Amino acid sequence: MFDVKKINKLAKKDYEKAWIETAKLIPKSGRNIEFKGKGKSHVVNDLIEKMRRIFLSLGFEEVINKTIVEESEVYKQYGPEAPIILDRCFYLAGLPRADIGISKEREAEIRKIAPEIDIRELKKVFRAYKKGEIEADDLIEEMVKRLKVREEQASAVLALFPEFRELKPIPTKLLLRSHMTSAWFETIASMLKRKPLPLKLFSIGVKFRREQRLDATHLYESTTASLVVVNDKLSLEDGKELTRIILRKLGFHEFEIRVKEVTSKYYAPGTEFEVFVKHGNELIEIADGGFYSPVSLAKYDIPYLVFNLGFGVERIAMILEGVNDIRELVYPQFYSEVKFSDEEIARAIYFIKEPRTRAGKILAEKIKKEILKHRDNIGPAKFFVGSLNNVKVFITEPEAGKKLLGPAGMNEIYVYRGQIIGIDPRDEKYREIKEKGVKVCSYLDAISLYFAALAEEGKIGKHAIKIVDTLPSINLDVKEPVKGYLLSKRKSFMVKGPVFIDVEIVRE
Repeated sequence: MFDVKKINKLAKKDYEKAWIETAKLIPKSGRNIEFKGKGKSHVVNDLIEKMRRIFLSLGFEEVINKTIVEESEVYKQYGPEAPIILDRCFYLAGLPRADIGISKEREAEIRKIAPEIDIRELKKVFRAYKKGEIEADDLIEEMVKRLKVREEQASAVLALFPEFRELKPIPTKLLLRSHMTSAWFETIASMLKRKPLPLKLFSIGVKFRREQRLDATHLYESTTASLVVVNDKLSLEDGKELTRIILRKLGFHEFEIRVKEVTSKYYAPGTEFEVFVKHGNELIEIADGGFYSPVSLAKYDIPYLVFNLGFGVERIAMILEGVNDIRELVYPQFYSEVKFSDEEIARAIYFIKEPRTRAGKILAEKIKKEILKHRDNIGPAKFFVGSLNNVKVFITEPEAGKKLLGPAGMNEIYVYRGQIIGIDPRDEKYREIKEKGVKVCSYLDAISLYFAALAEEGKIGKHAIKIVDTLPSINLDVKEPVKGYLLSKRKSFMVKGPVFIDVEIVRE
């Protein structure tokens, strides 16, 4: 784990030095993680895939619509309503290219960083950057190549110029689409030159809306599954029937289609409708459809009927998943309560020490086998297990009249209902825990790996595990953040009991 406080302190004092030195913390070799198993998908993307399959099965062709559109497109589509729509849009801005001069004083500062730097070549680099011949994210790379300086020197030189930090964004007439509609008109106009009627197109993507409030049903960005049907013969009933078909395929059999009293200007009057589905005790709008206004279509030389239908993917997912807050659904990493299943807790438990070599792992198996074989032998007793790296390993019971393995030695570790439990197979609760819980390992698994690791490291001497009262006392621990979750929930670690197992490691 990184010492983040130390790193932050060093970076504040000397960023370039911190950046270079902390690279040593990154291992360059060794394989420590396996890339296999079943991952976890996001419910919104799962629904997107389902909707894609539905649209494709209905004969629709998928397209990717523009995310960035010109302000003028909104005026063409909405007419006098455009200013109100634009109020909900995010406009884009860009930084101007800095006009950088190099004074004698600054030249002296540059030479302190890179004494051999060619100032004339540096001026050429800055001029090329100003003209747009060098992209901003390539500037440091170009300085390294053309000025023959190190990367950290190039960064330090740029840091001398406040002109970069003082740049102010300049607004443009470009905006992020707030409706998929703002991109459909251009797409339809272009596709009519490439495809015969009817056109059946769909596009699924993010729209951005400058909402006045962010709450359980509103986000700045959300996903729209939008489709259009373009033909010379088409009716509103066709559009409503298509809506019903899709809703049923999504699993909705009770819904309400309402024609809006006030129509958006890009739709023809009386043709826009909304779809509502009950969620809990309220009706939530999940879709909006209608026929594009001939006035708006004429601006793009589109002479045909166009039916448009858009679904709010996140809202549909909320209903299907039974979630009441869209923020929790979309951004569970920020808004949902931290919870871990028994399986996730079990996967987070790890051995503190274990042998690295195959021979060491074989020795661990031998240690476990010999302990099981001699567990009831009475001390004093000593049994040879095996050799490794010029050492011999024995299991012992030094005390007279005592069994080699203590009463808790046969315990197994399970995760059950959020608790980590060490339980004897003879316990009356064992069967229930075994059937419903998740097994981690046995006490002997952890103990044997611990002793084998000591032998692999050549730790000569007598070693013992006596009383188990914590996970680390038996060579186990829990990864963060699962450990923090368990402690915050005051989940007990029910791992305890007398083990009393001794091992002696001697030189051959």
